Amino acid sequence: MSDVVFTRGSGWIPSVVREDGVLKLMLGAGADALHEPRTFSFPIGEEHLAVIREDLGRHLLLWSAVLPLCDAAGTRGRLDEDAAVALLDPVLLSAPADVDAYFGRIRWDKDRLVAHGAGVELLERGQVCAAMRTATEASDAKRAQEYHAQRRRAERGTVLGPLDAAVLRYTGQYVHGATVPRRLPDAVDPALLPEVVRVVATAEHACDGLRIGRDPRRGRRGTDKRDWERMAATIEAAVRRAHPELADEAVRTVAFLMCSEAAGRARNTPLEAYEEAAGGRTVLSFTDDKGAEKKWRPGSPRTAAVEFWEFVEARVASGNQVFTIEDEEKGEGIQVHFSADSAARITTVREGRGGAGPEYRVEYSLVDGMSGYRSLVSAFVRGGCAALDGLGPWILDHAEFERARRRRGGR
Repeated sequence: MSDVVFTRGSGWIPSVVREDGVLKLMLGAGADALHEPRTFSFPIGEEHLAVIREDLGRHLLLWSAVLPLCDAAGTRGRLDEDAAVALLDPVLLSAPADVDAYFGRIRWDKDRLVAHGAGVELLERGQVCAAMRTATEASDAKRAQEYHAQRRRAERGTVLGPLDAAVLRYTGQYVHGATVPRRLPDAVDPALLPEVVRVVATAEHACDGLRIGRDPRRGRRGTDKRDWERMAATIEAAVRRAHPELADEAVRTVAFLMCSEAAGRARNTPLEAYEEAAGGRTVLSFTDDKGAEKKWRPGSPRTAAVEFWEFVEARVASGNQVFTIEDEEKGEGIQVHFSADSAARITTVREGRGGAGPEYRVEYSLVDGMSGYRSLVSAFVRGGCAALDGLGPWILDHAEFERARRRRGGR
C-alpha cells in the first residue's frame, strides 16, 4: 500500500510516495515484454523530498539522471537501486557548479529536459542548473523532437538556413523526414512564407505535364516508381537552378511533396485512364502463378486490359509475379514476368493429336517498366500476338534471351 506524498502536474514527472513508512521516488519508464508501462521506485530521504517540493529544476534533473538506469533495466530487469540512490545527493543537494560537473560525468536524458523547457544552448555548454531556470511542468514533445532532429543533422554535418528550415516546416518534414509531406503554411514564420511559396511554385511549374501512374505490379494502391524518380529528378534540378542557396534537404523535401501529391492523385485515378478504349474481340483468360483464373468476354462493360490489370492488382505478391493472358480460340497468349522485367508471347504451332500435346512457339522479350507492360497488354488485346511484332525484339532462343537479360542487368 502506498500513499502519494507529492506529485507535479498530470504527466510523467516522478512522484514521491510513502510505502510502509518509507519515502520513495516512483516513476514510469520504458515498457515490459507485453508493451505495458514499467514502474520503478527507490528510497529517498526527507531532505530530498524538501528539494523536490521547492525546486522544479532539480526535480527534473533527477528524473533525467534516473531514466538511463530505467532503460538499462530493460523489459524485465530490476532497477539498480544503489545507483539510483547514489544520484540523490549530487543532483539535489550539491551546489550548482558541482551539479554541472556531475552531469558531465554521468548519462542523462537531455531530450527530457528540452521537452520541459530547459535552455538548449546552456545544456549544450554543460550549464544544466542555469538551463533549468526556464523549465516548466508542462512538457512540449514537439520541442524535444525538433531538438533531436537538429542534433541528428549536426551529426551529419548538415547546416540549415532560415529558408531551408521554413521549407521543411511547410512540408511537415522538419522533425520526421519520412512522414508523408503536407502543405502547412501556418507552421512557417509569416515573414518567410512568401519565399517558401516561391520555392513551391518553382517545383509546381517544373512538374507541369508530368504525372505518376498507377502500377498494378505493386498492388491496389501501387504507383510507378520510375515515374516518381523521373518527376523528383526534374523538380530537384529546377529548384536548384532557381534557388541555389537552398540546402539539399530542403530541395528534396519539395520534390517529395510534389511526388507524394501526384502519387495520391494516381491512387484515386481509375485504371481506365491508363488504357486505350478498344477491347478484344474474343474471350480471354487471365491466370496467375497460383492457379487463379478470370474470364473476360466481348461486350463486357470494362475493357480486357483494365480487367487484366485489376486482376493483377488483386493477386500480385512477392511469390506471385507471373501472369498470363490467353486467347484459347486463336491458340495464343502472352505471359508477363514482373520479377524479371520480361514477357513471353506464345503461339500454338500444332494442335495436339493422338494423345500428343500441342506444340508451341515461345518467344521472349525484355520489358521496359510499367509503360512497356501496358503497351504489350493493350496490343495483344487488340490484335493478338501479331500485334506485338513492333514491341520486340522477340528472341526465340531462351539461352540467348537470358544472356540479353543479364547484360541489361549489368548496365
